[in-house]
Amino acid sequence: MVTYSSHYCSNCRKYFNIDLSDVAWPGSHYTRRVIELAVRIVVEDGVPYRPASWHLWRDHRVFVPFATMQNWVEAGEKKGPRAH
Repeated sequence: MVTYSSHYCSNCRKYFNIDLSDVAWPGSHYTRRVIELAVRIVVEDGVPYRPASWHLWRDHRVFVPFATMQNWVEAGEKKGPRAH
């Protein structure tokens, strides 16, 4: 889970956090890159959810439950325009 990135400025002697919303959605346990890759494997390559989950673990060492991938794919179908 990506929570935050804390840094210290020696000039002003203050701690601050960097916005990581470009890396992961707020509250997400996975980076945007992992989500996009998982959805692409299922939608574009036509791989079923369980083998896609195994593919992500085997090739990228990231565990994503197949039900989570199913939720991402179904959410994408509702949000975006359908391709012909």
